[in-house]
Amino acid sequence: MNRIELLIPVILYLFITIYIAYYISKKEKKGNFTESYFIGNRSMGAFVLAMTVVSTYIGASSFLGGPSTAYKLGLGWVLLACIQIPLIFFTLGVLGKKMAIISRKIKAVTIIDVLRKRYDNEYLIILLSILMLIFLFASIIAQFIGGARLIESILDIDYKIALTIFVFTVIFYTTIGGFKAVTITDAIQGLVMMVSTFVLFFVIVNKVGSMSEITSTIKNVDPNLLTPNAGGAIPKPYILSFWVLVGIGILGLPATTVRSMGYKDSKALHNAMLIGTFVVGFLLIGMHLVGFMGKAIEPNIDVSDKLIPILALKNLHPIVAGVFIGGPLAAIMSTVDSLLILISSSLVKDLYITYIEPNSNDKKLKKISLLITITIGLVTYLLSINPPSLIVRVNLFALAGQEVLFFVPVLMGLYWRRGNDMGAIASVVVGFITFIILEKFKFSIFGLLNIVPSLTFALIAYVVVSLLTKKTKKEILDLFFE
Repeated sequence: MNRIELLIPVILYLFITIYIAYYISKKEKKGNFTESYFIGNRSMGAFVLAMTVVSTYIGASSFLGGPSTAYKLGLGWVLLACIQIPLIFFTLGVLGKKMAIISRKIKAVTIIDVLRKRYDNEYLIILLSILMLIFLFASIIAQFIGGARLIESILDIDYKIALTIFVFTVIFYTTIGGFKAVTITDAIQGLVMMVSTFVLFFVIVNKVGSMSEITSTIKNVDPNLLTPNAGGAIPKPYILSFWVLVGIGILGLPATTVRSMGYKDSKALHNAMLIGTFVVGFLLIGMHLVGFMGKAIEPNIDVSDKLIPILALKNLHPIVAGVFIGGPLAAIMSTVDSLLILISSSLVKDLYITYIEPNSNDKKLKKISLLITITIGLVTYLLSINPPSLIVRVNLFALAGQEVLFFVPVLMGLYWRRGNDMGAIASVVVGFITFIILEKFKFSIFGLLNIVPSLTFALIAYVVVSLLTKKTKKEILDLFFE
């Protein structure tokens, strides 16, 4: 394959992304730095809101790891992926309006800001801020590995060189543009993902002939790939707990929750719920079916996170393949840039401004934020040099960890008046310890993913301790529930 033709659209895409960040940084109106850099002055319209939530959630795991698993397990994994389709509608529907109203009242720009006001307990805030960083770093590492493997496949270069190229690009445009640049590029990346998914799906179907011929071919390879449970490889407890992990548990993801603070009005929120649901369904079903259908034309690929690049390189014209490669690259970049902004906001807004220098001016905060974002990128770069075989495992660990920390305090804090700070601390401690112990000793309760018992124990701890301890102050309850 002609590498020059392949590289043209990829390099063009990277340069356009960097230019957009630079342009937005120059055009951004002067104002409160934290409001602007971390939340984009709450100005997102429906399309941008939908696309930034979609792009933040759909990363390396969905575009690389998920299709690779569908290649291995078949239609059962495609069906399992469909659990995620309502996630945008669910997240924005449950959290969107209330989170936006409260965040505007208290001028919050991070989820920690909201929890600080709701629970009025600094021990809880410090605990959450520190533990959150562990899982956010793991999530960024998964995205860096995915991006590097993609570039490694395109350029046929050493993994470490590919990692360097990818990390530099993401750090550069995230550092320059902040939240608004991230959301605008997320919208563009969402479109690139959709086009890429459609192209490869159409080419593979056209190459084999029809979907019926694809299923017949795969049936001859392994009939279990056409069953809902992959011939027993996907047990029922796993299916049920996966629904918790990528379904209701999504309400506990800080990177998506914070998007609920950044839209401009109710119309934008409602339209984003519809747009986002369609886009997520299109991307997840499309890409997982591509992974499944790949078995019909390339039955002997060694399953790894390079499956999708291999299918693209073998079945598309170099320029078209380059455009397609932009899809998973966009997915990864749009997830990691959001995570970088989230960690930076947590360290600057939640810790530095609150506990070290409350009266810092915007100029100093900007320098510190840029330095922190660059440092985070470099640290995770070093941690990504020796990658595991499948990034989906790293990503699911990071996803579950964030949900264990935030799902109960956020959801119960917004919708249960009796919940208090002691209950929130108990839920965080119990949930975190349960999750880490189960992960460490590879122990599964009734075959369920560890997120289920961890969230269950966290919820029980929250309710019991809240009922046994004093009620939250009336002025706080009035703010959140009146």
